[in-house]
Amino acid sequence: MEESRTLKTNPRPRPLTDFLRTESGGAAVLLAATALALLWANSPFADGYVSFWGTELSIGWGDLSITEDLQHWVNDGLMAIFFFVVGLEVKRELVEGELRDPRAAALPVIAAIVGLALPAAIYLLFASGTEATAGWAIPVATDIAFALGILALLGDRIPKGLKVFLLTVAIADDIGAILIIAIAFSKGIDPIWLATAVGGLAAIAVMRRFIHEPWAYVPLALIVWIATLESGIHATLAGVALGLLTPTGEIDGRPILIDLEHRFHPISSYAVLPIFALANAGVVISGEILVESLTGPIGLGIVAGLVLGKSLGISAGVGGALASGIGRRPIGIKRRQLIAVAPLAGVGFTVSLFISDLAFDDAGMLAAAKIGVLVGSLLSGLLGAALLLAVTKGQGSAITDKTT
Repeated sequence: MEESRTLKTNPRPRPLTDFLRTESGGAAVLLAATALALLWANSPFADGYVSFWGTELSIGWGDLSITEDLQHWVNDGLMAIFFFVVGLEVKRELVEGELRDPRAAALPVIAAIVGLALPAAIYLLFASGTEATAGWAIPVATDIAFALGILALLGDRIPKGLKVFLLTVAIADDIGAILIIAIAFSKGIDPIWLATAVGGLAAIAVMRRFIHEPWAYVPLALIVWIATLESGIHATLAGVALGLLTPTGEIDGRPILIDLEHRFHPISSYAVLPIFALANAGVVISGEILVESLTGPIGLGIVAGLVLGKSLGISAGVGGALASGIGRRPIGIKRRQLIAVAPLAGVGFTVSLFISDLAFDDAGMLAAAKIGVLVGSLLSGLLGAALLLAVTKGQGSAITDKTT
């Protein structure tokens, strides 16, 4: 009985601990997949990279089939799992995490909002008056896996409170990116398919009252995904909606949301995102292409947006929230640490590459965007790591103990 009681009264720390551990490990796999994609695309087998991911695959029968190339099956299909996990994370944060308490949430949320707006504004300064303006949303997102992975590499000198701050900023960023994808990149809405998707979500909401086995929802979830794909709204948003519909708390003694996050988060981090990187990060890189990409409005705008926009935007948001008294610093975390961690939000990678594919159809513009994302994310990661090493110099596990 004592063991049972202990297990039941200590579920809350586990989701955050598992989340941080999964993101840190997943970052290494994601980095390896990115390196493999770049090597493949710049090897003697580069034509095979293009032809493989351009191979068309049909699933279904006759008029009921869906045909896409492999890259878009990854981007539209597999990435729905990633966005489902994002939906679960957002729901958990809103109900029982940092976003539940308005005062605690104010600082990272305000930082995230300014950190979304300034990169987009900086990008538009470079791209104004050109077709490149379509990529304005590329530098607004934060890659949680890579950002937290860099923090993990810095070891126990990084306080847990600082990790939670960055995680909350990134989740608020995710919410912003989801809204951008839904509003800016939806094309030719089909009302019948949209009504079908909404009807499927409504059916799931009703089913929650009577059916508590998660796998029973898979057929309806597939219908929602197909209807969303056909409606003109990006199909991955179906994953977000399904995540947000997941009930919190325990049902029949099971913490459904935590259980689903525990099951799907490793799949997202160790399978979906690496496959996405393998399918999307393969861009031909040479001295001439680098110079051309990074001196044009797309590459310059993305690099400046990720490196300067994110750093300055989040720092300004932190300063404004603290000066106004709306936000408060996490216990034991100094202002200079919040400023030092800001550049890590400029590691955009996954969602930035995702939005690049939505923004540009032209192969040259898309390649420039991808190079900008890779270079901007790399520079942001190096800058953030350097600043954090500087502000935590000489500090070890004591700081972690003091602030957790």
